[in-house]
Amino acid sequence: MDDDYRARVLNGQVAVAMLDELPVGLIVTVLASDHLFVENVAVDPAHHGQGVGGALLRHAEDLAECAGVPEVRLYTNAAMVENLAMYAKRGYEERERRHEDGFDRVYFVKRIGRSPLLD
Repeated sequence: MDDDYRARVLNGQVAVAMLDELPVGLIVTVLASDHLFVENVAVDPAHHGQGVGGALLRHAEDLAECAGVPEVRLYTNAAMVENLAMYAKRGYEERERRHEDGFDRVYFVKRIGRSPLLD
């Protein structure tokens, strides 16, 4: 873990979920010209299943909508079956699977905002 999280916090790329004044989760996002990339989502194991991860993903989706980008992208390890199910349940569509850097990764995309067909 050699990422500079201090710089990411200062750049507004990190949001922390708090409960009773204690951090229970975080999300790291990176804005690109055509999407918002969720680089990391982490929830304290003591708070799994309490909606923290969903709230963090909603935050990312709100950021994407405010930035005017049409989608949120993320990936997870294929072995994280709970994550695979959660992302699918939240409307993320699996786009591809590939082996990279020694990991089996599953890539997801969620379209944000209104469909042009509804405008």
